[in-house]
Amino acid sequence: MWVILNYKLVIVGHCGINVLQDGDISCFKDIKPGAPHHYLVVPTKHIGNCKSLNQEHVPLVKQMVDVGKDVLQKNNVTDLTDVRFGFHWPPFCSVTHLHLHVLAPVSQMGFMSRLIYRLNSYWFVTADQLIELLSSKGETN
Repeated sequence: MWVILNYKLVIVGHCGINVLQDGDISCFKDIKPGAPHHYLVVPTKHIGNCKSLNQEHVPLVKQMVDVGKDVLQKNNVTDLTDVRFGFHWPPFCSVTHLHLHVLAPVSQMGFMSRLIYRLNSYWFVTADQLIELLSSKGETN
C-alpha cells in the first residue's frame, strides 16, 4: 500500500512504518523518534502549519489529539500524564504540513529531545496551548 503525505511517498509497512488512517487523519511513527513512543498525527487534507489555523480548526486539533491518545493506548501506554502533544511553531518547522507530535513517556526523553520538544519555548507549542490560542484569538497569523 502506498500513502502520499506532504507530497512525499510513504510505503506502508516498509521499515516498520505503519499508518493508521481514520478518514481525515493519519498517524504513523516518527522516523527519528524523540521518545520510546513518538508518533505524528497529520490531517489528510493539506494544511501548512499552526499559523495557518483559525478558530474553525479547533475541532480538527482536538481530533488529532484524540487519535494520538488512542494510538498510545493501543501501544500499551497507560500513563497519559507522562506524555506530550504539540506542534513546532513557525519558522521552526522542517515540514510544511501540519503535524502533531505525540511523545511518551516524556520522562524517558533524552537531552536533545527535551530541547526540541521543550515546553514554553519559542519553537514548540502544546496542543492545549494551541487550542486555547485559537479559541481566544480566532486567528494566529
